[in-house]
Formats: sequence, C-alpha cells, structure tokens
Amino acid sequence: MKIAVTAASGQLGSSIVKRLKKEIGKENVIGIVRTPEKASHLGIEVRKGNYNSREDFILALKGIDSVLLISGMDDPEKRIQQHRNVIEAAIQNGVRKIVYTSIIGDEEETSFSPIVKSNRQTEKDVKESGLKWVIGRNGIYIEPDLEYIDIYVKEGEIRNCADEGKCGYTSREELGFAYTQMLLNDKNNGHTYNLVGEPITQTQLTELINQVFNTNLTYNSVPVDIYEKERRAELGNFIGAVIAGIYNGIKIGVYDVPSDFEKATGRVHKSPLAMIKAFKK
Repeated sequence: MKIAVTAASGQLGSSIVKRLKKEIGKENVIGIVRTPEKASHLGIEVRKGNYNSREDFILALKGIDSVLLISGMDDPEKRIQQHRNVIEAAIQNGVRKIVYTSIIGDEEETSFSPIVKSNRQTEKDVKESGLKWVIGRNGIYIEPDLEYIDIYVKEGEIRNCADEGKCGYTSREELGFAYTQMLLNDKNNGHTYNLVGEPITQTQLTELINQVFNTNLTYNSVPVDIYEKERRAELGNFIGAVIAGIYNGIKIGVYDVPSDFEKATGRVHKSPLAMIKAFKK
C-alpha cells in the first residue's frame, strides 16, 4: 500500500508522516510538497505538488492507493479549487481512498467562518468523489499557546476574547496518530470525526500551563471587537481575523463538542495536562 500525504513538510503533515513510517515503513509513504528540496528531512520519497496545479498532482499521485489531503493555508475563496485539484487528480489516477483534514467551526458567526465554510465545501467534494473517504474535523491545536509562552510570561497574562467558553484542544501528535488510523483502518470509511480532547476553559488552560511550566500567569478576557483590533494590528488583517474568530468561537461554544477520537483510533484522547507535559519534553 502506497499512501501519499500532501503538505507533508508542514507541522501536521510531518507528524502524520512520522506515524505512518512506524506503521507501514518509509518505503510506503510518499510526501507531496510544494518545494521538494526543503523536505529531505522527512526521510521518504518526496514528490512535487502545488495545490494550484492539478497537473502536479496528476503526476504526484501515480501509483498511490490512499491520499491524505491536508487542508491548504490560502485564502478561503482559493482553497476550494485547490483542494479540487487534488481530488480530481486522485480520481484520474485511480486512488482508492481519500482522507481529508477539515476543522471544527461555525459557518456564519465569527471572522473564522469563511475558512470553515470553505472546508465544508471540500468535505462535500470528497464525499461526492466516488472514492472511499474519511473526514476528520480537527479541534484547536494546543501547541500555539505553548509556543507563545515566553510572550505570555513577559506580559504576565494570557489575553484573548474566549471568556469562559470551553475548547476541546488537540495536538499535532494526537492528530498524527488519529489520521494514521483513519488511513489504515477501513472501518473508518464513510465517517466524519470530531478530533478533539477534553473541553477546558482558558482559565483552566492557564492553570495547567502554570502547573507544568512553573509560571504565574493569569487569564484576562477582553471584548471580541477589542481583541480583533489588537490581532489585526499585530498580525495583519487576514491572520488577525482568523485568530480572533477562533477565540470568539471558543467564547460562543463552537469548540465544545463531543469527541469521536476514540471511535476513530481505539483509544481515548490524551488529557490537556498530558499534552502540555509532552510538549515541554
């Protein structure tokens, strides 16, 4: 069985490749990336694939049995056709199965909604492809908060607009395990899974970070409009709106959903504390 992973050199893609290599051997894992010369560290065969080029993927997916389509990072209006380039190339090459990394989210209520809506269209395209399929809806990664810890310590707080909303955080390592099982186990075919862990508030997240990193942070909730202005000023309009939209989604309960992680993988999702400890190592 030959399995291809798109965007394989990214953080999620690398985590999935690492798991697949353990399960089926490096000779059966193909990485598809925009710039192959930057992906030699993966230790697998690497092929060129730019989401904007269906021709790239017609070549890259030759001889592939299953493909993991990692959602692109471009503007929402561009992503739908980019993903279709991969789906159409998979059909043309006789690929048997496609697994798509979608996201949890609301399609209307936040500034993150346009991205969620584009992912829902790709979910529909995957289901209508005629291929066997599995869709994972990823929760919010816990790593960005942990990677930001030096700034949190400098500012003495974790500040966002999530208020007391709960978020079922996940991690790239947990998702790497989940998608490997979804690719390899046909019992998962035809299912859409919420890939999330135990829902916690920002106050609880802050307490866990303090526990593991021996910090003394506090959590400070600010209004959504103020937080969005701050994020746009610091990160630019697109990314700023995305980040603010995610935390607004937490506030209104978008990410407090039942988890299908155990159904997809056969084990429970790691706890938030365990994920934070694993990151610190």
